[in-house]
Amino acid sequence: MAYVITDECVSCGTCEGECPVGAIAEGDGKYEINADECVDCGTCADACPTDAIKEG
Repeated sequence: MAYVITDECVSCGTCEGECPVGAIAEGDGKYEINADECVDCGTCADACPTDAIKEG
């Protein structure tokens, strides 16, 4: 199951640079994870300074 970015996201962009497969992009008001591209590695969740990324 892909990770999801919650409303706690402050759009800092840290997660986008950490994703090894490029599954994260800036969305409308927060970053979004493309579930079809996410490989469930958790790197983005570990990097998020606001703990806004959770297992979906």
